[in-house]
Amino acid sequence: MTIHARALLFDNDGTLVSSLASVDRCWTRWAEEYGITAEEFGRIELHGRPAVEIAADLLPADIVPEALARIETLEVEDVPNGGVHLLPGTKAFLDSLPADRWAVVTSATRRLAEARLDAVGILPKTMVTADDITRGKPDPEPYLLAARELGVDPAHCVVFEDAPAGLAAGRAAGMTTVALTTTHQAHELDADLVVRDLSALSALVTAGGVEISVRG
Repeated sequence: MTIHARALLFDNDGTLVSSLASVDRCWTRWAEEYGITAEEFGRIELHGRPAVEIAADLLPADIVPEALARIETLEVEDVPNGGVHLLPGTKAFLDSLPADRWAVVTSATRRLAEARLDAVGILPKTMVTADDITRGKPDPEPYLLAARELGVDPAHCVVFEDAPAGLAAGRAAGMTTVALTTTHQAHELDADLVVRDLSALSALVTAGGVEISVRG
């Protein structure tokens, strides 16, 4: 299978990097600090959602701004503790792409996203974060904004995601979707193509864009 694209849009956590250990440590500590029970916390979907939505699900509105600042600080300070690492195939795949043909589209804040990406040596020319949008995934706004910043029609963009919410956002934006089974099982992911991670794919840059193929 070959997918033709003019722009490639990547989620970060669970797609380019893994920060699950850091996320688990920091959010568990955060929940304890704010008196959230394990049962309450266990009912909330963490992955692929902006922190503001998670906090709003768990806390009174007047506490949310302070709680958001706290979780951001906890996660940024945890980056040097080795909680972030590149997923298989990430570096080789990104290195094969022109800098103006791809973007990172993350539910993290810009401060946190930059800290995690800097830690693994990824420097995207274009990045859309939670600070840039009013509606997070599964709303299409983040991916539509990235397409606009790259100057590419959404129909010619390919989204790479590991979470159902992100894939739903890509579909809603009218984009082709590629799912990675790094955090969810294949049957949980609704996408045009499902692979284990970026090491399963190769990219060929052409005059018309990028051709993405599954390695034989």
